[in-house]
Order: sequence, then structure tokens, then C-alpha cells
Amino acid sequence: MRQLYIKQKVFSLSGKFSVKDTEENEVYFVEGSVMQIPKTFSIMDAARQEVAMITKKTFSFLPTFFVDVHGQETVMIKKEFSFLKARYSIDAAGIEVQGNWWDMDFEVYQHGELIGAVGKKWFTWGDSYQLEILDDEMETLLVALVVAIDYAKAAQSAAGGAAGGGA
Repeated sequence: MRQLYIKQKVFSLSGKFSVKDTEENEVYFVEGSVMQIPKTFSIMDAARQEVAMITKKTFSFLPTFFVDVHGQETVMIKKEFSFLKARYSIDAAGIEVQGNWWDMDFEVYQHGELIGAVGKKWFTWGDSYQLEILDDEMETLLVALVVAIDYAKAAQSAAGGAAGGGA
């Protein structure tokens, strides 16, 4: 089992950040488009080769995010219509997220088998999400999924703040 750490609330700080391992080595690099439409985040491996891309759909009634891994659309995260609390659905072939993913405390399954888990952790170098990877072949997808969910949360928070608060 491998553990990676993604700094919490990275999108409020800058459009660039890294994903680190337990020894604080940079394993992935994430770069966001600052003023580009549609808004995108590119995830690169340690050799700076793009391995995943997150794109916010430009013209949709409810926010929708696409996650491509190795050039293939893998996951779609879509906001569901709700009056009380922001709710999103995750659509991916064989991928299911169980738990409270809005609070970044969840497990990820593929075809019923646990492949990863996410939880908040506190370290001396800042609040982070700890990503436990149980299936090495799914590492890139799991990193992209956590970044995409955090991006969806940041977009929701920004929209709520712009509307005068939020729920």
C-alpha cells in the first residue's frame, strides 16, 4: 500500500502544487489554467509527462467536471440539483465512491473491490489529504479523482461566496 499527500485547499493558494509521498518527495505536479476557459488542471508525473487532465465543462446548467487519465475520459463529476446542500454524482465505469467525499473522507471501489481511500491528515507542513492506494495500477486515477473533487468543492465554495454566503 502506497500513501500520497495532497495539500488541502490548494486551489485557494495558487494554480500549481505537488503531490508528495511519505518522505515528502514530489511524485505528481498539478498545474491549473489561471484565466483559460474552460478551466483545466493538468496532472504530470515526476518526469513532467502529463498523465491526467481535469476539465470543467464550460456551458452546462449545473457544474460538470471531466477527468481524463492517459488520454481516456475516465470519470465525470456532476452537480445534482438540490435546494439544501451541494450534491455531486460521480459517473465512471466500475468506479464507486463511498463515504463522505464532500469532507474528503471516503473509499474508492472498482467493481466492488477497494482500490483506495482518502482522509484528512494534519502534519507540521500543513493540512493534507492522505490518499492510500491499494491498487498500484489505479494510482493516477485516484490522484486525479481527489484533485477533481477538491476542485469541485473549491468551485462550489467560490460560487456560494459570490452569491452572498451559501448554505
